[in-house]
Amino acid sequence: MSKSASLTITLPDDMAELVRAKVASGAFASEVDVVEEGLRTLVERDKGIERWLRDDVAPVYDAYKADPSVARSVDDAFDDLDVFMARTEGQAR
Repeated sequence: MSKSASLTITLPDDMAELVRAKVASGAFASEVDVVEEGLRTLVERDKGIERWLRDDVAPVYDAYKADPSVARSVDDAFDDLDVFMARTEGQAR
């Protein structure tokens, strides 16, 4: 079991009410559980962003730096986005 540290925090009224409501609903046993879950979610989100930057963004940036001719125009990128959105909308129906 990990060590614990005591912190005192001040939240805006709406955030404090959200914490209380989560406990009152039975979704969480205590305010501490709500905050812990929120922090775990934040850590996972940050890991996901780091993974995306490392695995998807960095290789594309490196490829561009090595050969700027691989870059596409903004117009081409938006055209591809329009095609993607049209396909996505067609699949959603």
